[in-house]
Amino acid sequence: MGRAVMVGRGPTGAGVLVLSILIILTTEGCRAQKGDGCGPSVLGPSSGTLSSLGYPGTYPNNTVCEWEISVPRGNRVHFRFAELDIEDADCRVNYLRLYNGIGPERSEIVKYCGLSLKVKELIESTSNQVTVQFMSGTHHTGRGFYLSYSTTEHPDLITCLDKGTDFPEAEFSKYCPAGCLTSAEEISGTIPNGYRESSPVCVAAVHAGVASNAVGGRISVVSSKGIPHYEATLANNVTSTGGTLSNSLFTFKTNGCYGTLGFESGGVADTQLSASSVWEWNNIIGQHSVWAPSGARLKTAGLPWASSQSDQQQWLQADLKREKKITGITTTGSTLREYQYYVSAYRVLYSSDGQQWYIYKEANSTQDKVFQGNINYLHEVRNNFIPPLEARFVRIHPTLWHQRIALKLELLGCQIPAARRRQEPRTRMLPPPRHAPPPAGTKRPPHYGQTTTHPPDIRNTTMPPHTNKDVALAAVLVPVLVMVLTALILIVVCAWHWRNRKKSSEGTYDLPHWDRTDWWKSMKQLLPSKMVETEDSVRYSSSEVGRLTGRGAVPRLHAEPAAVLSLIGLYSHQRIRSAPGEWRYNAGCPLNL
Repeated sequence: MGRAVMVGRGPTGAGVLVLSILIILTTEGCRAQKGDGCGPSVLGPSSGTLSSLGYPGTYPNNTVCEWEISVPRGNRVHFRFAELDIEDADCRVNYLRLYNGIGPERSEIVKYCGLSLKVKELIESTSNQVTVQFMSGTHHTGRGFYLSYSTTEHPDLITCLDKGTDFPEAEFSKYCPAGCLTSAEEISGTIPNGYRESSPVCVAAVHAGVASNAVGGRISVVSSKGIPHYEATLANNVTSTGGTLSNSLFTFKTNGCYGTLGFESGGVADTQLSASSVWEWNNIIGQHSVWAPSGARLKTAGLPWASSQSDQQQWLQADLKREKKITGITTTGSTLREYQYYVSAYRVLYSSDGQQWYIYKEANSTQDKVFQGNINYLHEVRNNFIPPLEARFVRIHPTLWHQRIALKLELLGCQIPAARRRQEPRTRMLPPPRHAPPPAGTKRPPHYGQTTTHPPDIRNTTMPPHTNKDVALAAVLVPVLVMVLTALILIVVCAWHWRNRKKSSEGTYDLPHWDRTDWWKSMKQLLPSKMVETEDSVRYSSSEVGRLTGRGAVPRLHAEPAAVLSLIGLYSHQRIRSAPGEWRYNAGCPLNL
């Protein structure tokens, strides 16, 4: 983006020459703004935002500003006005004028003036170069102007001042321009709960991390019923305020990745965290206190990481073991009331092998990105990477801090699909020594493709704990438990049969009253068919029947054991002579069940 060079009206002689040289030296490409009436502006390569000096207050008297805009060849530029409030009836002294082209050959497109002027249509150029000129003379009122531009390939361009209430659709997609942080409008809410309907949509998109202030981007919005309270947070240099109940809210649809990468959950082990130095000391009662890298875990109680020195050579490093897609970072300070330390600004370095490091830069910028850190020791601050990183190693380099360098963090992102994952080095790269100075890290980052990235997907990729030991233990215990239960059941059945047999017996030589034939019929169902082809047959001799009839005694049995019982040994049959001329069979207990 070209730097703003303020040129006063009516400079003479050497002043004109010096200012002209400064304009030439500080103008990058064909995007520049010059004059003393230029307000906060962002001139991106495909979109941007312009405003008059002092907006939304009254613009000053007797000023001029010109913005020169160029987009890639083959494209044209169109403009959408958020506000146009210039005091003049005939556009002679106070006006805003758009030109096709840059320099002496430019031609006028349109000229505007008037208070509270409504311009709803898109104003389109005929070439890829445009000049915007704002002139002011003596006046008493008027807020000036605020507008956005983009290439004509984005016909759904909106301005940074358009609110959720301006879109009645339940779902819609729009294109946000670069530079919406120049807006003074406030937002209320945060992701994932949503933003109050009165919030500017594009400013909320920057806060949510789905659009970049540097390059803009396409957003997909969903409206729904409002909630009783909206949370106040700081993210991506945008502070949202708390809000009360509203009729509706809006949030953003995403298709990237936005889950935690394992700091809080423990998926990133202590051995994967290292630092340039560690603060260690003994308190007044002699307890040793170590502020180690393992404490740098968001939402985890205990001491954070803190460096032993407070200088810009300190760093905290995470090794994710393999390349991940990293879309953001959330940080806090110490979170300890008695030690109110925090990092207020930092840079991010990344590497795929732990040897060659790159400093993160915003899209379309050659300068290192300095992220806004925390503003107190307690509350979280989120920053998103647009475009996202793809790296295995990540380093945080504090540049500003309060009292002492101390922080906790969580990285946001997801796994890289296997088909796209780069081949890892054959040899494992070890992190630099504990107290080694940070690498120079001045190389240009790898090419990311298009500068406008798709918004990230909110998806939890926290790594689950390993369960291999539990599975192995279950594989051993289940068969053992089955065997024990089976043995217990067999013992209970045997005991029950013994008990019933004893209760039904009336004497040593008497026939038991339980039906042996029925019992055997039930038992043979459990045996192979060939082994149960014959059954026990019980018969009485005629002499014994006559003798028993005369004596009135219970008949003695002459039983021939079944062949199957003699084969398998389930029953032992013993013929016992109990008295002269009398024999009986004694059936034993089942064996080897």
